[in-house]
Amino acid sequence: MTIYDVTRALPDIATLRDRCRAMAALELVISGEEDDGYFSYDPQWGPGEEAALMDNGSGDDYAIVFTADGVFGCGFDHESAMSPWGDDGITLWPGLTDGIPEAFRPYLTEPAFCEDGVLNATAVFWRESGDTQWRAGKVDFPEGRSDPDGADYLFELLVAGTPEAYRDFAEDYYETDLPLEAVRHVWELRPLTQEVVDALNPGLPLAAVAPRVARAGYPGA
Repeated sequence: MTIYDVTRALPDIATLRDRCRAMAALELVISGEEDDGYFSYDPQWGPGEEAALMDNGSGDDYAIVFTADGVFGCGFDHESAMSPWGDDGITLWPGLTDGIPEAFRPYLTEPAFCEDGVLNATAVFWRESGDTQWRAGKVDFPEGRSDPDGADYLFELLVAGTPEAYRDFAEDYYETDLPLEAVRHVWELRPLTQEVVDALNPGLPLAAVAPRVARAGYPGA
């Protein structure tokens, strides 16, 4: 699976944004942490920009920026042969950004996404607001790996798009049992209640977590 498979499987922009917000909220409730964790969402990332971020703490990450022009996304798998950090210097894999619209070109040099002036990415995709599909550059992938650019691993939960998939991930990551109905409640962006919070993180006060999820763009929090 490559970024091409991901772009064929991703939902429309609004649905993707909702999935990103739900995953950030679930992260905050389940972890009980105040700071951004594995998944986060910033509805005020920049002027007219919202950003969904993933950082697994082991060198892999992604950023998805939502703007009036559409969406720009990039992901980095540190084990991919397509990493810009090669033996011959720092070079973006050929074709990754071919054909990218002018509206998204500033993100290719955005300091938050770059190292030494080079986009830190093994997968790039985008979709303009008036477009009917997601797009990616023309890339020749290296042979010998089923997930050469890391896109399958990086974006699997966004592609799956179900509370069941998220629960499976979170139960493994947090080494705990999570009730599906509570996960589904947050996944569907329904109003957060103490009962739901208790089901996901017993003892965590709603009053403590509500401002955090509100800052992550959770509606009605």
